[in-house]
Amino acid sequence: MSFLGRNTILTFAGIQYKNNMKNNISVIAFDADDTLWVNEPYFQETEQKFCALLEAYVPRHIAAQELFKTEMANLHLYGYGVKGFMLCMIETIDRVSKGKASIALIEASIALGKELLQKPIVLLDQVAETLQSLQGKYKLVMATKGDLLDQERKSKQSGLQSYFHHIEIMSDKKEGDYQKLMNHLDCRPDQFLMIGNSLKSDVLPVLALDAYAAHIPYHTTWAHEHTEQVPEHPRLMTLNAIQDILNYIS
Repeated sequence: MSFLGRNTILTFAGIQYKNNMKNNISVIAFDADDTLWVNEPYFQETEQKFCALLEAYVPRHIAAQELFKTEMANLHLYGYGVKGFMLCMIETIDRVSKGKASIALIEASIALGKELLQKPIVLLDQVAETLQSLQGKYKLVMATKGDLLDQERKSKQSGLQSYFHHIEIMSDKKEGDYQKLMNHLDCRPDQFLMIGNSLKSDVLPVLALDAYAAHIPYHTTWAHEHTEQVPEHPRLMTLNAIQDILNYIS
């Protein structure tokens, strides 16, 4: 095996491994945000607008740091998604202004959150074509995390629902969450492939269960999803784009 880096396709020594993987896998799960459609750029755009609101109190880069600190402190309470992000914006305003912010500033942050909840769904390149190529050959699953209503909205508006045998909206993506999904699908780890943009959420927990994972790096990633750990693992592929998976399993 030769590992050629995060932005190239992982190559395997010998055809036998590829054939074994192709013959074993029966379920392919896809992350949604920044794997099937655009998501993080919308959050970053909203964060920039939010930080501009706080310029009377702190510089923009400090506002961004304070917002992230609030998000991390509350993640175990709010989980992932826009609604928790909105609450964190309000809490950050109160903290950095020392309780002196006007109600207009709170209202402006709520408006930013509502705008984020209504962003259009923009599919990434070749997503629909790749799903169409795989449909009928494998059991396709959408495995995403976040707010239930928002993720349901995005999946419906994406126009991709008909490709999927099952859509799983998870509160988190840890080993136990993936094990629960595999149990629900009556699927062994060696029959399961997860495709996503986050090493932390879509790759490492899946490999820990001895399932397969394909990493598709995205040009921007939320700081919480960053990890320095890029594993070399016999069941990991790193792809340039979603359609590259067809080189391995179609």
